Amino acid sequence: MSSDFDKDALAYHRAGPAGKLAIVATKPMATQRDLALAYSPGVAAACNEIVRDPFEASTVTARSNLVGVISNGTAVLGLGAIGALASKPVMEGKAVLFKKFSNIDVFDIEVDETDPQMFIETVARLEPTFGGINLEDIKAPECFIIEKELKQRMNIPVFHDDQHGTAIVAGAAVYNGLRVVDKDISQIKLVASGAGAAALSCLNLLVKMGVPRENIWVTDIAGVVYEGRTEQMDEYKSVYAQNTDARTLDDVIEGADVFLGLSAAGVLKPEMVKKMADNPMILALANPNPEIMPDEALAARDDVIMATGRSDYPNQVNNVLCFPFIFRGALDCGATTINEEMKVACVKALADLAMAEPIDRVQKAYAGEPLRFGREYLIPKPFDPRLIFEVAPAVAKAAMDTGVATRPIKDLDAYRRSLARYAYRSTQVMSPVLERAKQEPKRVVFAEGESNRILQAVQQVVDEGVARPMLVGSTKRIKRKLEKLQLRLKPGIHFDIVDPQDNDWFEAYLEDYLQRMGRRGISPDEANSILRSDKTVIAAMMLLRGDADAMLCGAHGRFRQHLERVDSLIGKSEGVKDFATVTVLSLPKGTFFVCDSHINPDPTPEEVVQTTLLAAEEMRRFGILPKAALLSHSNFGTNDHPSALKMRKALELLRQQAPELMVDGEMHADAAISEELRNKSLPESVLRGQANLLVMPNVESAHIAYGLLKTLGGGISVGPILLGAEKPIHIMTASTSVRSIFNMTAIAVAEVQNLVDEQA
Repeated sequence: MSSDFDKDALAYHRAGPAGKLAIVATKPMATQRDLALAYSPGVAAACNEIVRDPFEASTVTARSNLVGVISNGTAVLGLGAIGALASKPVMEGKAVLFKKFSNIDVFDIEVDETDPQMFIETVARLEPTFGGINLEDIKAPECFIIEKELKQRMNIPVFHDDQHGTAIVAGAAVYNGLRVVDKDISQIKLVASGAGAAALSCLNLLVKMGVPRENIWVTDIAGVVYEGRTEQMDEYKSVYAQNTDARTLDDVIEGADVFLGLSAAGVLKPEMVKKMADNPMILALANPNPEIMPDEALAARDDVIMATGRSDYPNQVNNVLCFPFIFRGALDCGATTINEEMKVACVKALADLAMAEPIDRVQKAYAGEPLRFGREYLIPKPFDPRLIFEVAPAVAKAAMDTGVATRPIKDLDAYRRSLARYAYRSTQVMSPVLERAKQEPKRVVFAEGESNRILQAVQQVVDEGVARPMLVGSTKRIKRKLEKLQLRLKPGIHFDIVDPQDNDWFEAYLEDYLQRMGRRGISPDEANSILRSDKTVIAAMMLLRGDADAMLCGAHGRFRQHLERVDSLIGKSEGVKDFATVTVLSLPKGTFFVCDSHINPDPTPEEVVQTTLLAAEEMRRFGILPKAALLSHSNFGTNDHPSALKMRKALELLRQQAPELMVDGEMHADAAISEELRNKSLPESVLRGQANLLVMPNVESAHIAYGLLKTLGGGISVGPILLGAEKPIHIMTASTSVRSIFNMTAIAVAEVQNLVDEQA
């Protein structure tokens, strides 16, 4: 690495607090009662429960979500035997990856012991602490001995990632590489360079996947592993000894379908590549410099499929694709080990995910890289959020099928949905709405049907069974974009297209539109032009004529422009004076509904009341009890500024119109969140706990607060949700994400269902 990169890395690690890890409490510790519950005397109840039934440790402690990353520093990355202390930055890094990708907590433990038996004794005694053990950076052959004995002694998963993580990801690459060239795994010839822990683990797993042992040829620093060889041999590599006179890599490479390199830079020469079979696959995984550089291999022949351990070339074999998710599945079903069947399940789940269409989050993270399944895209990218809910359930199922799960998961589909919360944090707050929408999907028309984001969201809508999508746009352009985005959607089967240039519907719509708008300054020529070009108008007309049940627009263009079109055609619900919006924010401290951040610059007290009531109704659809706080720079009468008086008046009206609603104000924002602060100012406040409906005095404060909360609080937003429309309509913003469009679709469907229920 360059000296500048080294400086940046050191600055990253030294920035206060030093290192990459911290311990965070998961329960409140703010009162004397909290202290009593967390420690003495309340902790005794948890201890006694474990005495009664040891399995209860998974319900009253963090053990079932806690992994030990343990090393003695004898084989650290490419640095070698640098010792336990110097390995600590790597182990902390591993812990961060566990947390980032699968929400698993980790203690990193660096053991200053090179004797295998002493190391085994140390780790084995830690079993009461952890739900699993991830061994890291331990040299061969000691790593084999250590893992084997710990697996026998410990009743929790023990996994040496350098061996098995590499094996699983390499296995997925091989599995998909053979798919691309249509080769049978049972017929291939495989040549390996390297016979260390990772290489042998790769070979063992590939044998489990179907590569015949007799078709595998292994070479190392002493040459071919053959029967009768005594130099640098051990019981682990001797399994792959061949009865042959061949002695070098060059002697055995001819006709090889797969080259697996876990050895040293430059050992595979271009002339050797030319001897390999048609469409050869080369996994050159030595780091930082592979056995052959991809450009050299491709210069030797253009039918090569390449994978390396480097991030600057396609098909990076990166262990982060495996270990967070195999442990997630193992921990969640209480697996006592990670067996071969669980590893193969992980391989196949990774391989299948690579064949799925790319999603927007991955495309943004890897802009410019090919993300279409094929020679340069054999395995998923680490930042693909689907990894957790595709791989972990596959691993858990394999554990249950092989009888090693002590807490079998009864409903794998429900488990998969629960894991989606790690990938899409909005899922937790959206769950009731999503479940309701799936029960009776409705027709939702998307005005910007040619938008990439809309099409990607529609794929999720179809996959989850949330709605029957209808897309306004050019049939040709939509089909072309579907192919470019690699989506599986089929027009007429999964969704419908409403093409502005299609005359089948046009005349009836034009006549209807003129009847509605003819006395509002729209001439027949203008109407004709509008219906041919304005997709928001087309979608609104579909809704009015009953050809669609709900509508989404605003993926492109300005919010206000779309709102004007919606208002002119659809209008407001009976009794509603003006539209408003509420935006959902899912934050670490809770879920909050913020209104109105988009429409009313300076609402009257009556408009504040109307917005509050509509937002409270929306919250109930989410299964959340509204606790409304009318916010102000005044705190229960400390200021008589006009905006404070407005919120005070709104409270008075709310208590008259909705006495059942838990609401108070006008108050400071911190008083809304903290009951303790609120009670200091007004002990008799009817608001209990943390307010979750935050009603702002004007659009400026609402928009600023929403932006700050989302950015500083690390929040996930859903919305804006349009309030007060006559029909289920929502206007997105130009920055709305694919997942948010999916969520808004479910909200629109749930609103249609509620209207149907009310009319029944």
